[in-house]
Amino acid sequence: MASAARLSPTERARALEAMAGEELDVLVIGGGVVGAGAALDATTRGLRVGLVEARDYAAGTSSRSSKLVHGGLRYLEQLDFRLVREALRERSLILHHLAPHLARPVPFLYPLRHRVWERLYVGLGVALYDTLGGRHGVPGHRHLTRRAALARFPSLREEALVGAIEYHDGQVDDARHTMMLVRTAAQHGALVATSARVTGFLRDDERIVGAIVTDLESGREHVVRAKRIINAAGVWSDELQELVGARTGPSVRASKGVHIVVPRDRIDAHSGIITRTATSVLFVIPWDDHWIIGTTDTDWALDRAHPAASRKDIEYLLAQANRVLATPLGPEDVVGVYAGLRPLLSGESDETSKLSREHAVVSPVPGLVMVAGGKYTTYRVMARDAVDAAVRDLPTPAAESCTENVPLVGADGFTAAWNRRRLTAGELGVDADRVEHLLRRYGTLLDELAATLAERPDLAEPLAGAPEYLRVEAWYAAAAEGALHLDDVLTRRTRISILTPDRGVGAAEEVAEVVAPVLGWDDEDVAREVAHYRARVEAELQSQREPDDLTADAARLGAPDVRGKSVGHGRATKVQTVP
Repeated sequence: MASAARLSPTERARALEAMAGEELDVLVIGGGVVGAGAALDATTRGLRVGLVEARDYAAGTSSRSSKLVHGGLRYLEQLDFRLVREALRERSLILHHLAPHLARPVPFLYPLRHRVWERLYVGLGVALYDTLGGRHGVPGHRHLTRRAALARFPSLREEALVGAIEYHDGQVDDARHTMMLVRTAAQHGALVATSARVTGFLRDDERIVGAIVTDLESGREHVVRAKRIINAAGVWSDELQELVGARTGPSVRASKGVHIVVPRDRIDAHSGIITRTATSVLFVIPWDDHWIIGTTDTDWALDRAHPAASRKDIEYLLAQANRVLATPLGPEDVVGVYAGLRPLLSGESDETSKLSREHAVVSPVPGLVMVAGGKYTTYRVMARDAVDAAVRDLPTPAAESCTENVPLVGADGFTAAWNRRRLTAGELGVDADRVEHLLRRYGTLLDELAATLAERPDLAEPLAGAPEYLRVEAWYAAAAEGALHLDDVLTRRTRISILTPDRGVGAAEEVAEVVAPVLGWDDEDVAREVAHYRARVEAELQSQREPDDLTADAARLGAPDVRGKSVGHGRATKVQTVP
């Protein structure tokens, strides 16, 4: 197959220059899953598209989810059938067509505590869930006795259930999925750049006609003109709206969700768990050699660039998990913690768990469209609706959205590549488990890594501090996947930061040395990147020792940021009127 577009440092610089050298049809602000989806949607309609992101692709909410693509069982209880049906349709597309290399079905048990009414009530709900989803891509549900449920999940407390219902949902590597969306958009002609912060807007009378974009790596300003701008900045959406005086339309409220990660051997089970809590639901999710346990759902009004998990958050999750686990988990079992902010549409409720997961698209100022709300699974629908609104009155009509028929890079031919994985293992001289790991991360782009290894056999060795990953994966993250800093590699291109007990500190120096030639780093740059990463980890660990959000936020803010003092989309320095 032909090589996919590479998000290299050279291509990033070229993209910024090209954005400044011509008028775009659409400029997308925000490199989360919705912004990435909007860039792909617009470029596959034949439009000239740019995307800028102040930090890294998926650096915010889109790398800190529960790693699920699902309809949301709890939304059935809220009678939001349309949202559930829409999300289940998107789940099927992601699992089978758009990203089969990054997503897969995962089983869950719903423990029952009442023999008759709850089995009937939950059973009807799960049956409706299956029906709305058309059972596309996942097996149907089944009822289990207590004995059968305990066989599926031996670590469950016997007294915690009288039976269970098993059903399936989808799981996705969210950070890699978002990055692959961007890479696919670039493959189709979009100009994309990270570390590119919008610091101003261009206005022609009442219409927004462009943005001033600051390259945080070089400090250079670029004036980017665009017929339409899409604000897909997630929890920073309101800030961008205020910059141009757009105070109408929906408001975004941030809800903090915290997840903890524990080793797979701490829980004996062949399925995940979903169970009710006093305010929401708790997931215990299998994630390769680990379990993800989450989530919290609390209002957050502090620093949005670095939401902090507190000791209270971790204790809450452990307590909720231990309500159903036969062998309790303790703080010493937690190897990773991450916190993200859901961009919910503000409503009348004071509880973020009750705010809408619907999305809204508005255009309060000519030339500017804002998309907000929603959930990860429905990113493609949100992106389509945002582009529809942006191009509605373009002088030249744009084509209809076609992204439901556009697989992500690495997806084409994946099933055949997966079926021959043992042959591939023999050809590469590695074991089959290693090939499965690589296929689940790169799909058929594995051919590009194999070609690199043929030229650079030194990159075939596992990382000493994170042996699950090969050195070539770090190299490829910088050479082809848009990583500009050590944190990008350890936190999003890989999951070393949450899958190793030392949070990736032991792998930091080796990874920095691997990527240094690609990124043009000298010894001083390597030392600075390693020091920054270690300081970031220490700040996060300190926040997790603090009792509440306020003190945890203060501890987290103590870490430097390699991309500069301000890493949000921030306040514009100017709104420039153009003739």
